[in-house]
Formats: sequence, C-alpha cells, structure tokens
Amino acid sequence: MKKYKAMVLSCIDPRFQPKVFEYLKTKKLTGKYSSFTIAGAAIGVTHKKFTKWQSTFLDNLSTSIKLHNIKKLIVINHSDCGAAKIVNGKKKFNHSIENKIHKDSFKKIKKILGKKFPKLKVDFKILSLKG
Repeated sequence: MKKYKAMVLSCIDPRFQPKVFEYLKTKKLTGKYSSFTIAGAAIGVTHKKFTKWQSTFLDNLSTSIKLHNIKKLIVINHSDCGAAKIVNGKKKFNHSIENKIHKDSFKKIKKILGKKFPKLKVDFKILSLKG
C-alpha cells in the first residue's frame, strides 16, 4: 500500500488550484496526500454560515485517517477569498479584515480537531495569487 503523508484541506477556487499543487510539490507531497476541497477551506468548515459542511469534512477526515493512516492535516486558505467575503457580510472588507477571518478559522479548526483527533498534526497556510 502506498504511504500517504497528509490530508489537504483547500478551497474550490479554480484560480488557486495551480498554487496549491505547486505548494504541495515544493513540500515533496505529490501523490502522497488525500484531498478535501470546499469553498473557503477552513472558513467553510468552521463558520456558522456553512454549518452543514463541518460534519461532512470531519467524516471525510476520519475516513482518510482510517484508510490512509493520515497523521497530518495541511489547511490551505487563500487571499481574495469569496467565502471570507460571504461571512463578513455587508461590512467593510479589506486585507486586514480578511486575514482576521482566516486566522479565526484556523483557531476554530485547531480547537475542533484537538478534541476529535488530538494526535493529528495541523499546518496552516494562506496562499496569494501574487506568489
């Protein structure tokens, strides 16, 4: 059986798929991770506007841990995120506010995973279109 190293949680945004692939390639993970892609990545898993998505992600992660012996989750959010704009609503939105939304989602997912999968390592990354 192939040895998988991680599960990757990333966003559905097609502009960022090549960036995610390249980032994982630099980490020498090509062909060594399972993938879960959902709008907003960590935002989609943790924010109350997307409550139904959390259980789907956790069920998928649990299955990936069992099937592929996953020990690490890599969470990749990105700048210019539509899900961040949705959760922000009609309030003022800028780079600083978006970063806070991403960081809050990272804190929330870390807390959720700490309870459900305490041995799972978690890495966080925010990618940009600009490199």
